[in-house]
Amino acid sequence: MKKVLLTHSYFLRFDPKQWKMQQAYPPLGTLYAAAKLREQGYEVKVFDPMFEKSPEAILPVMDSFEPNILVIYDDGFNYLTKMCLTNMRDAAFKMISYANLHKVVSIVSSSDSTDHTQDYLDHGANFIIRGEGEITLSELIRNLDTDEIEYNKIPGIAFWENGQTVITLKREVLRDLDTLPPPAWDLISMNEYSERWKKSSGYFSLNISTTRGCPFHCNWCAKPIYGNRYNVHSPAYVVQEIKKLIDQYNVHHFWMTDDIFGLKPGWVKEFADLVEKEKLSIRFKIQSRVDLLTTENTIHHLARAGCEIVWMGAESGSQKILDAMDKGTRIEQIVEATHLLKKNNIQPAFFLQFGYPGETLDDIRSTLKMVEDLEPGDIGISVSYPLPGTVFYERVKSELGTKTNWTDSDELAMMFKSPFPGEFYKNLQRYVHRSFRARQGKAILKDFVKHPGKASLSDLKRGFALPYHLAGKAFNYSQLKKFVREGEVL
Repeated sequence: MKKVLLTHSYFLRFDPKQWKMQQAYPPLGTLYAAAKLREQGYEVKVFDPMFEKSPEAILPVMDSFEPNILVIYDDGFNYLTKMCLTNMRDAAFKMISYANLHKVVSIVSSSDSTDHTQDYLDHGANFIIRGEGEITLSELIRNLDTDEIEYNKIPGIAFWENGQTVITLKREVLRDLDTLPPPAWDLISMNEYSERWKKSSGYFSLNISTTRGCPFHCNWCAKPIYGNRYNVHSPAYVVQEIKKLIDQYNVHHFWMTDDIFGLKPGWVKEFADLVEKEKLSIRFKIQSRVDLLTTENTIHHLARAGCEIVWMGAESGSQKILDAMDKGTRIEQIVEATHLLKKNNIQPAFFLQFGYPGETLDDIRSTLKMVEDLEPGDIGISVSYPLPGTVFYERVKSELGTKTNWTDSDELAMMFKSPFPGEFYKNLQRYVHRSFRARQGKAILKDFVKHPGKASLSDLKRGFALPYHLAGKAFNYSQLKKFVREGEVL
């Protein structure tokens, strides 16, 4: 049988903001694919480039393992790979070229290769997997292993044939996720992830997927892998995976990577019941929608299970912008969900997005006021980012130039005709972050004066960073004033 080397194209060093944080998660999608191939009897090895310096690091692995097939299988559960960063695309192209030099068949499965299939084929990839990959990859490698040469009968791939690009029929997504073997965690260096997490954050966190897909229709959200279908692992499957990870790697903190956690009716309650039954002591963070958090006593069950942070797609404090995004949520729901989470001792965190077409200074002010009034525990800020396959992309496609992707996750380049210049949004992002951190720092120092013995070291670091954030806030505000009319303020 064929020997298969799996890898992915996310190099943490090529994303300076993420490299500084040192909170990397293993390539979950790659490990699912490796587990599926291993289940079928193939000799499988994983080259994990997460902490490597360059794509050349794969060369000695190829020389020693001598694979027949190289699979570049990106982690479709991680938003960083969904962003299709050009630094990572270039790394994938280099690894494809190394496969060609070694006369090894190359297969690529990623959001980026699905969006830019022709580019990857032009750079020498033999096959592109479009959409959910495990079953497609298994069928394709079985064809390669038996020399059946019936590639055009395999749904969900693209390849060259007689000088032309062939794209086969779309593959249906997998509905029973429990039929998949658990990720092959043993094929990567878990110790390195653990050590880096503990050094940067004081604890170790791992990523788990409980669902695939999202049925909602925010018009800027790209879904090239799992689409709008929503399928789930059973709570029992997830709890067994958590137990295994606790036993094997002594990890008690998890990031649930789902676009929408616990949408299926009754799922969160059953999950919380099982966590309590198994007496698991875990903490985890999730992503959810504000309208889902206010139904079925969901927040109460999340608290029972150990949820400590809920990242919500608040996006904007302007109802006009939420409606333009087809978000399907209301400002009042953001307020209600935030209060309910705090009441249950869960930290609410907001994803915010600036620069959507039609956004005015008044809309930006509404977002800043929402953050100040609701006091979330954390915020993540981006600017509107058009990706192929979205309504938003089609709306601004005629305005895009040659640059259509960021180089890294902190570039924040505006690639369409935005309401303000790109420098405005870069300074706005930093201004909002520093204003937020300054408010947190003031609160921490105030509490420290009242209760000096209760402050943690991390809290004290944040509190004593107050002068830095105040100075940065003042600088960014001075830069923002260059782009607004005299007398206008945020």
